[in-house]
Amino acid sequence: MVVAVEKGGVERITRVSLQGKAAAGGIPVVDLRRGEVGGAMVRACEEVGFFKVVNHGVPVELMEWLEAETVGFFARPEEEKERAAGVAAPYGYGSRRIGCSGDVGWVEYLLMQLRGGVADGPVTALLHQHGAARLCAAMAEYTAAVRGLAVALLEEMGKALGLAAGDALSRMVADEESDSLFRLNHYPPCPAAGEEVTGFGEHTDPQIVSILRANETCGLQIALRDGNWVSVPPDHSSLFVNVGDSLEVLTNGRFRSVRHRVVLGEETRSRVSMIFFGGPPPGGRLAPLPLMVAGGQESLYREITWSEYKESSFRTRLADDRLLLFHR
Repeated sequence: MVVAVEKGGVERITRVSLQGKAAAGGIPVVDLRRGEVGGAMVRACEEVGFFKVVNHGVPVELMEWLEAETVGFFARPEEEKERAAGVAAPYGYGSRRIGCSGDVGWVEYLLMQLRGGVADGPVTALLHQHGAARLCAAMAEYTAAVRGLAVALLEEMGKALGLAAGDALSRMVADEESDSLFRLNHYPPCPAAGEEVTGFGEHTDPQIVSILRANETCGLQIALRDGNWVSVPPDHSSLFVNVGDSLEVLTNGRFRSVRHRVVLGEETRSRVSMIFFGGPPPGGRLAPLPLMVAGGQESLYREITWSEYKESSFRTRLADDRLLLFHR
């Protein structure tokens, strides 16, 4: 894994073998042109907690534009990137250190809070002041598109589950107060030739759903129910959907919040990814939906608010099982 030392010091990489080598495996694919797709998404969420979406309607040209602007931003000197976005605390520009609990990885990133689905806060204001207006424009257009997609996918899942309220899963993400995030990750080529290093350590996403797009560089892996890791073949024209912790709670464990990580090997190209995290409003209440506990089925989770869960996640390490704190 990557080990970061004090600012201005020399970073070094501890060459270690990662436990659980990933095998190549099939990833569920959902084609949105095929009409009734809710059932396929439900099966993927139950069995894997992750699926690939093709014919999703987000223009490839938009994704490529955002990727180009992202690459341009991360090509700047580190001090300039820190000035342009502020040092992540937690929002802004970060390098190597992930969060505030000691996790590190071979990654640099931009993390932004979304308002009404658009990155429009202090980080965006700084970016505009430091010559990154085109990056901000690309982010605004892209986040609006993927937020709309997230809402549509959740509505289809709700219908397939037979939920009385068709928007029972989607309304929290559609809410104008939705506490959603957008993250741009850049994984430079790693100098630890011949060995695998941690780009981003294993974790689950706290939100309801995450939508990821990456370039053609490998690295993403997901954990199956049996604990084995599977590599996700890159596909720059498709999008990948993760079930988050909040969606696992809402479905009373029927949907699986998938553990995932980024592992870097001998690739000579950078990996660039962009992730939309669709979250509930701060005061949104998380508890199993009535249909998920019908017929006397036991509720696995006590009711919590999104703010409570978010605060608890900030106090944990990446690999911790945060939902254990809220089991009954």
